[in-house]
Amino acid sequence: MRRAEQLAKTRNAILTTATKLFLEHGFAGTSTRDIAKQIGITQPALYHHFTDKEELYLTVLTELCGKVRQETNKVLRKTDLTPEERLYRIAKVYLKYHPLNIYAQYQAALRQLTPSAQHKLNMIFTMDYLEPLSEYFKLPDVKLRPDLMPKEAAELLIASLAPLFGTFQKIGGRSLNAEQRQRLIIDAIITGLTDQAHQDDRK
Repeated sequence: MRRAEQLAKTRNAILTTATKLFLEHGFAGTSTRDIAKQIGITQPALYHHFTDKEELYLTVLTELCGKVRQETNKVLRKTDLTPEERLYRIAKVYLKYHPLNIYAQYQAALRQLTPSAQHKLNMIFTMDYLEPLSEYFKLPDVKLRPDLMPKEAAELLIASLAPLFGTFQKIGGRSLNAEQRQRLIIDAIITGLTDQAHQDDRK
């Protein structure tokens, strides 16, 4: 195998393993030593491709979150979905790529990164999550409350999705399967937590 091919293969292995570990354990809970050990290379070999853990982390998120944005935009372009179904499918995109709470991991990473890396992470989060969700709240059939801006609603929504990523509380009872529980959570986010909201919808 040529050296260029070997380097490309090693870089891809680093990104694949780093993606898995960062998503499972977060930025602080993952070390370059862990990543190198799983691949079977030395840390200096890893640093040949990435100058430090921050650069590797941001590269992983740039690729991963770009895929999230693409799939979210596909859902937004569908014109035959109700607002509830569209939001449910966006949540499914998040669950596909994120085993843990997106918002919690984002906030935790911000506390660990240098100011320059924080700025880059904020740009990724804004471009790949807040902006597409803001477009959702601008759709004609989505009735956003007048005291919220679309971007504010987008950030509140992402923070509200936390129960989708946890299993410590079986919301809705153990009789619900995963999809039913996810739909219950989305419905509660959209229509509210009180029965009054449902009564108003039925009028």
